[in-house]
Amino acid sequence: MTNNPLSAPQSALILIVDDVLDNLAVLHDALDESGYTVLVAGNGVTAIQIAKDAQPDLILLDAIMPEMDGFEVCSKLKADVNTSHIPVIFMTGLTEVEHVAAAFSAGGIDYVVKPIRPKEVLARIVAHMNTAKMVTQARSALDAFGQAVFAITPKNGKIVWQTPLAKALMSTYFDQKDYVDGKATPQSVLRWLDQADDAELVSFKVIKDNRRLIFSLADHSNDEQWVILLREESDAVQIEMLMTTFHLTKRESEVLYWAIKGKTNRDIGDILGSSYRTVDKHLQHVFEKLGVETRTAAASLAASKLRAFR
Repeated sequence: MTNNPLSAPQSALILIVDDVLDNLAVLHDALDESGYTVLVAGNGVTAIQIAKDAQPDLILLDAIMPEMDGFEVCSKLKADVNTSHIPVIFMTGLTEVEHVAAAFSAGGIDYVVKPIRPKEVLARIVAHMNTAKMVTQARSALDAFGQAVFAITPKNGKIVWQTPLAKALMSTYFDQKDYVDGKATPQSVLRWLDQADDAELVSFKVIKDNRRLIFSLADHSNDEQWVILLREESDAVQIEMLMTTFHLTKRESEVLYWAIKGKTNRDIGDILGSSYRTVDKHLQHVFEKLGVETRTAAASLAASKLRAFR
């Protein structure tokens, strides 16, 4: 089985949703023989509950069902943070353009046309599960390294996923009405993203007190997801970076930071509540630790290091 390109990834769980028992039986047998663990649901309500409880790796969803059709089921799954990450492949006998468009608009990643050909379904499952696995690994790595990253669906601005740090920063910089339940991208960010196709998109900045949240569009090559990086800048954050990079004391780092900003020793003394002579002494220690001889050289070296962190 390991040499079969259509065999199931280890422990893969598939949910099949169809109100026709014969369709369920055919797909269940094909998937089971390929090594998948299979769950089945005969209606939309049951499918949503199973998806929440079992967290399948992928869902095969019939488009046309009584009471709640597949389009509505998929929309509800994508609206729930507990199930929005699960890939959905529609199964439909409908080939009209509007029905195909409806499948993608609801959040589906692909569709297969009935009558179902098991080998085709298996091939598409493998392809989409491999993609989902890579995305999950990438997100896990970002979470582990404390990166502030989130992804949106460009057609509606809905946040598909976000790292904990990204959510914390967004919650700090935006009101609840702008960042609704941590799922809706703030309107000011969407207006910035509207310019993405015009040219190379410059960063977007949100300022709060003496802190700045910088948005950078990392990837918009995929129409399903755009990935956005966040970086917070503040006087305190940059002073901390200087301390860590050059092994400075907090006061030495503060003096160097304001020197980068072009402040004179007297200005720095006023800011820090010290005499300009004390500031000069701190600068001499900074020169020694940075291995430079002048204020200009120290400011230039430190500024280049700060830019490298951006």
